[in-house]
Amino acid sequence: MIKQNLPYFYKDKAIFGMDIGHTSIKVMQSSFGDPNAKNKKPSIIGYGANTFANSAIDDGVIVKPEIIASAAKEMFDKKLIGDITTNRAVIAIPAYRVFTRYLVLPKLKPNEIEDATKLEVEQYIPTPIDELYLDYEIANENSANTEVFFVGIPKKIVDSYLELAAILNIETILIEPTLNSSGRLFSFDKNNNIASVIMDFGSQSSDMSIYVDRILATGTVNSGGNTFTHKIKEALMVSDKEAQIIKNKYGLGVSKHQKEIISALKPTLDQIIEELKRIIRYYEEEYAFNNKPIKQIVVLGGGANMPGLNDYLTSSLRLAVRHSDPWQYFDFNKLKIPSIDDKLMYATVAGLSIINPREIF
Repeated sequence: MIKQNLPYFYKDKAIFGMDIGHTSIKVMQSSFGDPNAKNKKPSIIGYGANTFANSAIDDGVIVKPEIIASAAKEMFDKKLIGDITTNRAVIAIPAYRVFTRYLVLPKLKPNEIEDATKLEVEQYIPTPIDELYLDYEIANENSANTEVFFVGIPKKIVDSYLELAAILNIETILIEPTLNSSGRLFSFDKNNNIASVIMDFGSQSSDMSIYVDRILATGTVNSGGNTFTHKIKEALMVSDKEAQIIKNKYGLGVSKHQKEIISALKPTLDQIIEELKRIIRYYEEEYAFNNKPIKQIVVLGGGANMPGLNDYLTSSLRLAVRHSDPWQYFDFNKLKIPSIDDKLMYATVAGLSIINPREIF
C-alpha cells in the first residue's frame, strides 16, 4: 500500500493492474479501474501475460529490468486480449518479500500513530526500518485500542519496480502485497461471509491469509510451484521440462510414480500445512470473540493447478478446500477466456484491476 505522490486530479483517470512474478508478467484492466464506471460487476477491458528469464529477478529485486521490459513490450504489442487503455498502474509485490503485521495499540491521537507503529514493529522485523518503505492503515478502533495493519517493503525492491515502470513509461500509483489483491478479489465471492483461509500458490512462495470481512492474519512459506517441480525432478531423475509436465498432469494424484512424488513433496507440503495451522491458531486465539471458526480454504495462483493438492490439504487439515476461479467475478464481453490451466495465475492481477482510483486518493 505504498502510494505515489501524484496530482490529485489523477483520481479521475483509469488504472490497470500489473503483477510481476519470478518468470512472468501479467496485466489486466477492468471497468472497476475506471472511477466513472457505473456497472456493479467488473467487465474485463484487456489482459495478457508473457514470460521472461529468471535471471531478471534476484531475491525479489529486479536486477535486469531490460529483460522484463522487453517481455512487457512484446506482451503489450502482440499478446493482449482486448486492450489496456491507460498507462497508470497498480503493482503487486510478492508477499514473501513484504513484512506485514496487525498491531493493537492503545488509543492514540492521529499524529501519534505513525511513531507508535514504527516503535512497535521494530521488535518483529529483522530488517532495519530505514531500509524499508513503510505504510499502515487503521483497521479498527474502539474507545480503548487502535488496531493497525502495517506493511513494510524493502526500498531496493520497490525502487527496482519503479525503475522498470519508468522504462515502460508507466505511472505507478500504488504498490501493495499480493495478499491484499487476493483478499480484494475474494470479497466478490458469494461465500465471502464464511471465515476462510486464502491460499495463493505462486512459483516461489505459498502465501496465506485469514479472511473474515477483511484480512486478519498472514503467513508465507518460501516454497511454491517451482519447488514442487524441482523435487519431482530430483525424485524421478527427469529433466526440468519432464518434471513440469508430470507435476501439471499427475501431481499428487494416481500415477505409477505417485508414491515417489508424495514422498518427495511431503516435507514441503508439511511445512505449508504447519504454517496454515499456525495462522489458524493465531486467529482462534486473537479473534475468538468473532465466534466464526475457519470453515474453508480457498486456493488460487498458478501452483494451485497441481492435481491432488486439494485432497492432500483436506485430508491434513480436515477443512473443505476449493479453487477460486477469478474469472467468475467478471463479465468477459466478447473477449477470449484463458484456458483452464491459465485461469488461476491471473488471480493477483485481477484483484489489482478492481481497485477504484477514488479509494487511493
